[in-house]
Amino acid sequence: MTVYSGPVFEMAVKQFGVIADYLAIPKDDRDRLLMPKRAIVISCPVHRDDGSTAVFEGYRVQHHLTLGPTKGGTRFAASVDLGEVAALAIWMSWKCALVGLPYGGAKGGIGVDPLSLSARELENLSRRYMQEMIPFVGSHVDVMAPDMGTNEQVMAWFMDTYSMYQGRTVTEIVTGKPVSAGGTLGRREATGRGVAHLAKRVMLERAITLNNATAVVQGFGNVGSIAAAELQAMGVTVIAVSDHTCALHRATGLDVTSLIRYVTEHGSLQGYSKELMCDPSTILTLPCDVLVPAATERVIDATIAEKLQCKVLAEGANGPTTPDADLVLERRQDEIFLIPDILCNAGGVVVSYFEWVQDLQQLFWEEEEVMQREYQILDRAFDQMAVRAKRDKIFNRTAAMAIGVERVRAAKTTRGLFP
Repeated sequence: MTVYSGPVFEMAVKQFGVIADYLAIPKDDRDRLLMPKRAIVISCPVHRDDGSTAVFEGYRVQHHLTLGPTKGGTRFAASVDLGEVAALAIWMSWKCALVGLPYGGAKGGIGVDPLSLSARELENLSRRYMQEMIPFVGSHVDVMAPDMGTNEQVMAWFMDTYSMYQGRTVTEIVTGKPVSAGGTLGRREATGRGVAHLAKRVMLERAITLNNATAVVQGFGNVGSIAAAELQAMGVTVIAVSDHTCALHRATGLDVTSLIRYVTEHGSLQGYSKELMCDPSTILTLPCDVLVPAATERVIDATIAEKLQCKVLAEGANGPTTPDADLVLERRQDEIFLIPDILCNAGGVVVSYFEWVQDLQQLFWEEEEVMQREYQILDRAFDQMAVRAKRDKIFNRTAAMAIGVERVRAAKTTRGLFP
């Protein structure tokens, strides 16, 4: 029996089962590795602008604290539930271990559509969520970050709320803050930059000429838009993008800079162009060199995996590919090179770690140093994954997750079971 349920959590469990079987982990050790250490469910009452009171349900799951504090984003979305948050916390654990960060995984969220809130209501809800979390978080316990539906401003409200209760400024309680409030240069762009950097590396290794290459980006939020911009700057032609409102496609290429400017002003791609609109259900299967799913979980199932026409699948989102689709991609790995999510989008948590370190030391780095260190860590993890996949003749996701799981297991084994 477990309090966690839903398709996303079941997906995380299935993925772990594959890794546990590959690593021959004894059955009685598996639950200790998989099941979260702690789950918090809270009520967040807020005053609405019309004078009414609304109550939203919030969550925070801390997967393990064996290697250090937990780390993970906070998601504001109508679909958020405890099972989804738990799955994301589990994936964050393997991600942090894969890239060598001294963190366990965590994730949080509120079941709310942030677009349905006024600016005042969003601030009230953000502050109430952090207020309720104060007994369970801390700069050496659990460090929050932005995710879908949250941003630098929400993190600043989180930090300020926590600091008011501590009676001093505690910048290291969250990452992804504005630079003016103790954030680091390069954090907002870190995830998208990492996606583009690793995609470029694979393209060069596979002799794909950047100036002749094409890319499709599904999801045009912070991760997808930055990845698209970085790819375009490398010479890659971005031929299609989409968000929750529409999809746009032009075989000769889209103006990513113009798209980003439009989304900044209008909040979405809706209304950018009637002539460029295409069926959103077809965007993942367009012919291209690089496909970046950067939206939500479970968008590539087995049927879509069979129809993919990309050469590099760079997973900007968490969990975009289902276990059934992985079976297809494993069979097609000579055609499609998968950069799994726990590596491909790890640039965000890597630079979040840098921000946390800088806040603790009160010593800040230049953006060039941040980027150089980010790429160095991502390249090291990529090399380790590639060596493991080649040595054992296994799928890239299996190799990447196995490295993360092994490191968490080794730490738990070394520390023992208390009492």
